Amino acid sequence: MTTMVYLREQLDGVRVLPVLQVESEEQAVGLCRALQAGGLKGVEITLRTSAALAAISAVKKTLPDLMVAAGTVNSIRDMESVAAAGVDLAVSPGLTRLLSDCARELGMPFLPGVSTASEILGGLELGYTTFKFFPAETSGGVAALSAFGAPFQGVSFCPTGGINQENLADYLKLPNVICAGGSWMVPKDLLADRDWQAIESRARQLLEFLGQLPARES
Repeated sequence: MTTMVYLREQLDGVRVLPVLQVESEEQAVGLCRALQAGGLKGVEITLRTSAALAAISAVKKTLPDLMVAAGTVNSIRDMESVAAAGVDLAVSPGLTRLLSDCARELGMPFLPGVSTASEILGGLELGYTTFKFFPAETSGGVAALSAFGAPFQGVSFCPTGGINQENLADYLKLPNVICAGGSWMVPKDLLADRDWQAIESRARQLLEFLGQLPARES
């Protein structure tokens, strides 16, 4: 299986990817355990704190069946570090040839970020057909992704940035949206209080919401 096929299968299986910023291994494991108990199949842990790499390793060891992506992978050092931490895939807000080459050398499934047609073309030239669309809302949102559908057939997106419960359905119904990422399902107060039961409940409610959505447009 190629890394691109693996990437698509992983993202297609989650539909919604919680984007997490964690402060400790203990917090990360508790949070991810609650999300998984609520029925979610994957998370993205961003490299925005000093605890992120250790947290990723701890989550992978404790919850091996949970798909764990590393977000905010902005350099070769980041890519090498998340590979060593055992992540299932790496996510970046952008795309450079150096990052692409590094991911390929490591055999790391890579979801690069784009926000314009030119950036999509650049990614296609490097062999990518699945992208993070970031920042989604300020880059045109649903209208932009809908417009990308005709000229970029066969390309899939994971929109992130400004996604919430109110606009989630509008994104997920698009045929070129494979999943959507966001942090709204983990409010900062619940995370600070380590209220895992409440977070698990929110995950269950999200799954119920997803189950009520119509099929993707064709």
